[in-house]
Order: sequence, then structure tokens, then C-alpha cells
Amino acid sequence: MNKIRILLAEDDNNLGLLLKNYLNAKNYETELFINGTLALEAYLTRTFDFCILDIMMPEMDGLTLAKGIRSKNPEIPIIFLTAKNQKEDILEGFRSGADDYITKPFSIEELLYRIEAILRRSTTSNPIKKEGPYTIGVYSFDPLKQLLVFDEQVRKLTTKESELLELLCRYGNEILERNFALKTIWIDDNYFNARSMDVYITRLRKYFRKDPSIKILNIHGRGYKLIS
Repeated sequence: MNKIRILLAEDDNNLGLLLKNYLNAKNYETELFINGTLALEAYLTRTFDFCILDIMMPEMDGLTLAKGIRSKNPEIPIIFLTAKNQKEDILEGFRSGADDYITKPFSIEELLYRIEAILRRSTTSNPIKKEGPYTIGVYSFDPLKQLLVFDEQVRKLTTKESELLELLCRYGNEILERNFALKTIWIDDNYFNARSMDVYITRLRKYFRKDPSIKILNIHGRGYKLIS
């Protein structure tokens, strides 16, 4: 079995080497880059399976780097490493494409656990059986092709965007329970996954702006409801 190839962007050389050597000892193949520019150049010319990005780096910060990585591959897992721990920082990290977020100082074993948890989620067969296509107001949604179409405009959704919208469509005007959606799509209903799902809900709302009759409502204490 081929080793998982990890792109590690960390400007603290001591910490970076410690993480690289530890992950390599755990049977990952890890490359270390000391700034975002070098990391992005490497990502665009080589193949990686996983990214670990420090946020505060010279030349290019981790948030900008994540957006560059996502432009090439919307699905590659990303974990942010940062000293920041405010709620807005966490949300900004998820908006930039993070799958998880770990604040410094942290246990190196915790980082390994987070990596393994994300890899399990990405390789587990998802229980969502694709149906459709669906008509949502003036939009059409094909979950098999992960396409959202309005008039002649076609938007390719990410896998998680498509899976979340598929669940919302199945429940129609009924409530999609928050914990059910988390466990179905993210496997684990922890805090970080819950914040990630909030970001995806916000994205889906933006995609439907051309039809004001379409609403994704927050149902306090329970979940979401798609109305069209």
C-alpha cells in the first residue's frame, strides 16, 4: 500500500522538523516547507494526499495557501495549525477550506489522531444513496454529477456540499436533524465538524441567492429545513 503523502507548511523550523520526523516514523511520507509560497509551488507540481498548514507564515499565510490548494483540488484534507483560538479565526479557517483546526501548543499525538480521523472519514463508504435529480425553485440539482444548475449557469459542488444538499432535499420541508447530518456526512459530531457544517450551510445559501423563495432555515436546537 502506498504511503499517504503529506504537505507540511510550518515556518518554525524546529517544530516543522519534529512533526515531519514523527509523521514519517508513523509511516507517512511528509515534506516540509517553511513558507506558503514554497508550499504552493510544490503542491501545484507534485502529488499530495493531505495538507497540514500553519496559518501565520511569511510570504503567504496558511489561509491564502489553502485557497490556492483548494482551487486545484477541492477535496484534499487540510488541517490548520495556529496559535489563534478565537471563534472567528476558527470560522475563517473553515471558510478557507479546513477539515480541522488545532491550536498551539498541542500534543503531537493529538495531531496524529486528527489526521487518522479525517482519513477514516474520507475513505469510509458514505451511507448516502444518491437520488434525484431534484428541482429546487428555479434550480436543478444532480447529486450524482454534483451539479447545481440555474438557467445556463452550472456550478460544480464539492462532495460535502453535494451530500449536505442531498440530505436537505430528501427531507424537503421537514427538519434535517443536525446530529444526523453530522454523523452521516462527517461521521463524528464534534465541535470542529459542527462549525464546518455551518460554513457549508452558508455556502449553499449563497448559491441559491438568485431565487429568494429558496430558504435554508435554522431550526433552533434541532437542525435545518430547506424551503422552496
